[in-house]
Amino acid sequence: MAADIEEHVAAGESGATAEEVKPYRIHVSSRYLNLTKQKLEIARLPHELDEPKSKDWWQPKSQIEPLIDFWLEQYQWRDHEEMLNNLPQFRTAFTVPQSDSPIRIQFIHVRSSHANVIPLLLIPPFPFSSLSVGHLVKLFTEPEEANHQPFHLVIPSLPGLGFSDELPTNSPVISSTAELLDSLMKRLDYPHYLVTNAGAGTLSPAQIDYKLANRLATHYPDSCLGTHLISPPLARPRARKAPLGWAKWSVARYFEASIFGYRNEDHQALRKSNGAATSSKKAMTSMAAGLGFSGVGFTEPNTLSYALCDSPTGLLVFVMKGLRLLAPKKEFTPTEIINFTELAWLPGPEAVLRFWAHCARHPEETSSSKSTKSAKKPRVALTVFLGDEKRSGNADAGVDVSEGAKPSYSCPAWATARYDVLHTHRAAGDPGLLAWERPELIAAGVRGLAAAVLKVDKRLQPTGRPETAPAVAIETPAAPAPKVQEQEQAQQDQQRSSSPSSPSSERPPLEPGLLAPPKMGERLSPVREISDETKVSSNDSLLMAKTPSPIPATPSPVQSGPPPPVAIVVEGN
Repeated sequence: MAADIEEHVAAGESGATAEEVKPYRIHVSSRYLNLTKQKLEIARLPHELDEPKSKDWWQPKSQIEPLIDFWLEQYQWRDHEEMLNNLPQFRTAFTVPQSDSPIRIQFIHVRSSHANVIPLLLIPPFPFSSLSVGHLVKLFTEPEEANHQPFHLVIPSLPGLGFSDELPTNSPVISSTAELLDSLMKRLDYPHYLVTNAGAGTLSPAQIDYKLANRLATHYPDSCLGTHLISPPLARPRARKAPLGWAKWSVARYFEASIFGYRNEDHQALRKSNGAATSSKKAMTSMAAGLGFSGVGFTEPNTLSYALCDSPTGLLVFVMKGLRLLAPKKEFTPTEIINFTELAWLPGPEAVLRFWAHCARHPEETSSSKSTKSAKKPRVALTVFLGDEKRSGNADAGVDVSEGAKPSYSCPAWATARYDVLHTHRAAGDPGLLAWERPELIAAGVRGLAAAVLKVDKRLQPTGRPETAPAVAIETPAAPAPKVQEQEQAQQDQQRSSSPSSPSSERPPLEPGLLAPPKMGERLSPVREISDETKVSSNDSLLMAKTPSPIPATPSPVQSGPPPPVAIVVEGN
């Protein structure tokens, strides 16, 4: 587990209020990076039988072993850290019930240089943080086509993810998070905005992606003027609850006719999904089942947290399996896989597991509150997926899509009972990880929503060109701030002067010597067995692949001038 400590470079910030929006930078302590390396070096991998391979579980050793070697020998976190710090990151704090200290939310905020811009809140697909989807910024803020709607973009890291603080224990995570996100948009001077998911609701763990966007749409209609839902978990009409909708659905299904809002593509997609769309429980538990949990079983997160907080190798396998389940046809490079793992490992994965487990165990009401039930239906745009004729998983990763993360079909006509559907896009194939595989579908859905809302709601009228259009990318220093450098140098000197042979039972919570790397020439010998066929060579073209650099970021107008950077040190405890 790691905790992040904020060091203010400028003087006079001690009296700053929690409501301030401050620039944010990441700097991970070298001690923690050294500790990670130590743990990778002494990782013990399970034994696997040669042949025949089991059909009941994944045997990943031939894939995981080379990734560990690559992480140790070639991967450089500092390079990725520098890329992330090119993104305009900020953090601000909010007071929440049951918490003695404010909850700090880290986010990316980029204002478009175009005229006629609309504010957009983009919710990253759970469990990714805002830093994982920085490559989407240019798509929304600087569209290549002249007729495409530009947006002022806000991408938050949900509480407990990335470098956002975790919510207090027993907090209702969906309603509390939605309130934080709405407050964030208002604090950034966006009283009216649009919202979009970046992942499929039917594939999201515990339907978190869908629940957050739906909560904003139903409970904040005065500020959230439209929501783009991607593959939401829609249920067919029931005779008791919606007799008219049920009658229309029954007639359309019986004749397989293109009537009452149903299309021939809908009937075909429902046949291919084998009725999975009628079971919201199956959609909600598909991700948990693919990772080895039952729908009820993954409700106690701390047991797994102890394992994943202690083992970067275990977390690497967990991340890799999740990627294969959600995007079985996508081949991520070793650098990308380890980037995802580092962004969970450095702050600690326990908050992600708690967020997920709480949503699975304590579902919250998804309909409007009593104060808004008389209001109009929330305006939404839908992006749904018709599926493939022949679907296959990644055999090497042990992924069978039919048993793992199989998406259910979200029939758009079923949404009319709850939403005012302004725009619908039926896309071919399955959703997968849209943010990396088909991000243009996210942008197309948002633009369709924006065009439709502009016709019926004057409150979303685009703003004019910013008074000072951002034109210069944020410069990233080649080295940490001087104060942080001095602090790390002092820690390293202390480590060299004290090298305890065993932990003391009376040691303080953070003892630098315990995190010291081995002395030069005393590198620990790996306990794990390395086979010839899985050994990584230094000139492996695949393992040398690099993640593309994020697009040049633009500063946000929340700054009142070029403020001093905020250095973030991630410490191990």
